[in-house]
Amino acid sequence: MRGRRAIAGGRTSVRAVLYMAALTAIRRRSPFRAFYDQLTARGRPKKVALVAVMRKLLTILNAILRGSHAVAPSKRLTRKHSRSVDGAHP
Repeated sequence: MRGRRAIAGGRTSVRAVLYMAALTAIRRRSPFRAFYDQLTARGRPKKVALVAVMRKLLTILNAILRGSHAVAPSKRLTRKHSRSVDGAHP
C-alpha cells in the first residue's frame, strides 16, 4: 500500500472511542493538549500526534482499571527521554 497507512487490526469499537476521546482531549486545555502541541512542534504529523494521545489515554485507563493507584494525568504525560524530529536517539 502506497501513501498514507490505515489501521485495520484491533477492536474497532475501542479504537473509535479512543479516537473521539483523544480529539476531545486535545481541543480542551488539558495535559493531553500540551502533549499534542509538543509533538506537533517537533515535526510530527497531526494524525501521528493524535494516535500518540490515544495511546497515552489507553495507558492511563489501563492503569486505573488495574487498580494500582489513582493516576494524575499531568504527571503521566511527561517524557523521560526525548527524541529528535527524525526519530534518532540523541
